[in-house]
Amino acid sequence: MHLYLNPDLVASYQKKSQKTRVLTETWMTENGYCPNCGNSTICKFKNNAPVADFFCPECDEQYELKSKAGKSLGTNVADGAYHTMIQRIQSDSNPNFFFLAYDRNHYSIKQLILVPKHFITTEMIIPRNKGIKGRPDYIMCSMNLSTLPESGKILLIDQDKVVEPSKVLQKWQDMLFLRKQKSEQKGWLLAILKCLDQLPEQFTLAQIYKFETQLATQFPNNRHIKDKIRQQLQVLRDQGLLEFSSCGQYRQINIKG
Repeated sequence: MHLYLNPDLVASYQKKSQKTRVLTETWMTENGYCPNCGNSTICKFKNNAPVADFFCPECDEQYELKSKAGKSLGTNVADGAYHTMIQRIQSDSNPNFFFLAYDRNHYSIKQLILVPKHFITTEMIIPRNKGIKGRPDYIMCSMNLSTLPESGKILLIDQDKVVEPSKVLQKWQDMLFLRKQKSEQKGWLLAILKCLDQLPEQFTLAQIYKFETQLATQFPNNRHIKDKIRQQLQVLRDQGLLEFSSCGQYRQINIKG
């Protein structure tokens, strides 16, 4: 991957938003690859496509690119119309998301993160109070990345360094099972993965039970939180992400790092 944008492309543009779009979309076209099948090329849809920005010509996986000036993405990334975004991520053709942070002064790529679509939930989409002048009902939104478990943020570039593509593809495959889960079950698995982020690689059942109150608030209709926790740990074990040992001991295998 080449880690610099080409400023010559936008010499005739005036608006920052136009410059950003042309610079980053051109960079992604020239440097991006498909994390699903490993194809070395992804193609750009025509401008203003209703579904996504890019697609893989080999496996048809779709991607949207969101860019932000800065050394890292932080927790919130500005997006477009709130209601449109909600409809898109609830549809069968919802895209995966690339989030790109760049240095506006030096035209360099600082960070690139992939969030697979099976990690995207409506709770991540936050409406912004400010509408568009003359269209008060047209509400914009932001995407809150802080709600994601770490396993849902796949690094392709971090701190000016490119992550080996084989590692990216492996992380994608490790969590691909979530795509087949029904909404409620997936919600529970994402919640448990988020809890595991706060635990050491080796942990006990007693340690994860400490999240019982938090999970009860998150899932108020469930009266058997501990049973549900154990059920999700079993699913993660079956997927090769956890290892069980005696006396309620657990080890995370392919979740952290």
